[in-house]
Amino acid sequence: MTANEEMKLRIVIPHWIKHNKEHAEEFQRWAKEAGIASVDIFSAASLMIQVNNSLKKGLQKLGGPLEHTQKTDD
Repeated sequence: MTANEEMKLRIVIPHWIKHNKEHAEEFQRWAKEAGIASVDIFSAASLMIQVNNSLKKGLQKLGGPLEHTQKTDD
């Protein structure tokens, strides 16, 4: 990986984490109203949280977010 690619990842990963968190929260809201599908939608929200945990670990291995990016301690 080039230094430029690493820098790009350190910028985009925090955005992905924020975006995924928003989706997980929306899934949880909808799951409460989803009747028979609620378990599956809650499961999707849980998986999205797991995805974010993996992204956070990868981001830390890359040196963490760059100074001008949003903090990812969600």
